[in-house]
Amino acid sequence: MRDQLYSSSFKQIPSILLGICALMLLTFTQLAKPDPSTVVRDLIAPPPQLSRFAFGYQEVIADSLWIRAVQDFDYCDQAIGKNICINNSWLFKMLDTITDLSPNFRIPYAAGGLALTVIITDIDGATKIFDKGVRAFPNDWTISYRAAYHYLYELNDKKRAAELLIQTGQNGGPPFVYALAGRLYSDSGNVELAEALLREMTESKQDPLIIERLRKKIESMRK
Repeated sequence: MRDQLYSSSFKQIPSILLGICALMLLTFTQLAKPDPSTVVRDLIAPPPQLSRFAFGYQEVIADSLWIRAVQDFDYCDQAIGKNICINNSWLFKMLDTITDLSPNFRIPYAAGGLALTVIITDIDGATKIFDKGVRAFPNDWTISYRAAYHYLYELNDKKRAAELLIQTGQNGGPPFVYALAGRLYSDSGNVELAEALLREMTESKQDPLIIERLRKKIESMRK
């Protein structure tokens, strides 16, 4: 009887050891798993000249790329400073391709350009998208208004910012833009335009991520 018990116990030892090994392996796997917050994402931009290979599906492809782009408005493929992304970033390439495929697709100019300048500070990319948007929608005051902010705050081009503000007023923008255009050569003009843009973004219930980043930029300007 005792021999049978010992024999049964010894037969169970390999199973117990196997279970212990499996548990240890699982524990080490969990410990070695990288922290999701530290994993570097590497998003792939559309190939150049994609619009030439759309074969009549330009609008469909543009819509698909836009849906993908808005999910990562804050993505920066390479930071070159605090909250400053490399020029012509992944987001810029997405927006540039979208607007090549669908030049009359308004929102990538209006919201995408603002995301480039306010959220990730891709200065060159934002300039190209806003210039493209102003050309495509010369009578859309919100695009010229946001472009004026970019030219003033990021490029310190007061002349171009004033021109865009006048264009804004001529196309139905807030009446104060004319007076603001005349005050751009004073130090107070920078903050005033940024605060006015923040009010416009908040009242029109635009992307909260853009609003929060713009609010932080205004705080840094005041300091």
